[in-house]
Amino acid sequence: MKIALDPYMLRNAPLLELPAVVAELGYEWIELSPREDFIPFFRHPRVDDATVRKFRKALDTAGVGISSVLPLFRWSGPDEDARQAAVRYWKRAIRITAGLGVDSMISEFNGRPEDPNRSEAQFWKSMDELLPLLEREGIHLALEPHPDDFIENGYDAVNLIRGINSPNIGFLYCAPHTFHIGNDAPGIIEYAGDLLTHVHVADVLDHTASSGNRYILNPPDTSARVHQHLDIGQGEVDFDELFRALRTNGFDGTLTACVFAWEERAKDSSVFMRKKIDEYLTAW
Repeated sequence: MKIALDPYMLRNAPLLELPAVVAELGYEWIELSPREDFIPFFRHPRVDDATVRKFRKALDTAGVGISSVLPLFRWSGPDEDARQAAVRYWKRAIRITAGLGVDSMISEFNGRPEDPNRSEAQFWKSMDELLPLLEREGIHLALEPHPDDFIENGYDAVNLIRGINSPNIGFLYCAPHTFHIGNDAPGIIEYAGDLLTHVHVADVLDHTASSGNRYILNPPDTSARVHQHLDIGQGEVDFDELFRALRTNGFDGTLTACVFAWEERAKDSSVFMRKKIDEYLTAW
């Protein structure tokens, strides 16, 4: 099992210094999420092959590996021009991942919940172009249902992934999305079975509690989704239940600490999360 850190809160650290910073925090693996100097949100990658080679050397020097690369592109959006651009960005991101010697990527479906049928059709169109490249490069892609996506429910996401019918595509369970994707970690994890290769670990408050009035949004009919990525213990995710389910189902993939809420104490939060993950693994 790999225990990784999503270093988004540490993104001000220069790219080539990031591996050493992560190693100091007690991690041997990085889940490389969007950065302005590498693969930014929703735009073409900014890194060249020379920098990829330098980054790979910095990783080796620090004794840290990349567990997975996490790009986010609008490859399932209803707009066709935006979809085609996203596919171009994806192709470069896949080649960068291969250049790092990494065989794992993770992402979201990134469509629109108000137009799910069109979004799904766009998703399949993009997958037709990208799946052959993933398979050729030997890269596994894990997808997660996400709040404000065309697939938000965990069971529905597993079903769609099964429909892709490729050993290169798997499922990611994100704990801080628990109350959006079905609030049934044991059931979703069991249903996913061997498709589950990644788990994001962070806490969140239950936005459905108190008759849905825990968060009051204006205007009242807004479609906005609310969640957090907090330190374990600051929300209401049942982590005993989660880790028990992972043990029961023989999970041996990647666990990633992905807290985003505390940039002012990013290092302390990262160290704390590593300690808590170890405690739950020992207990379960």
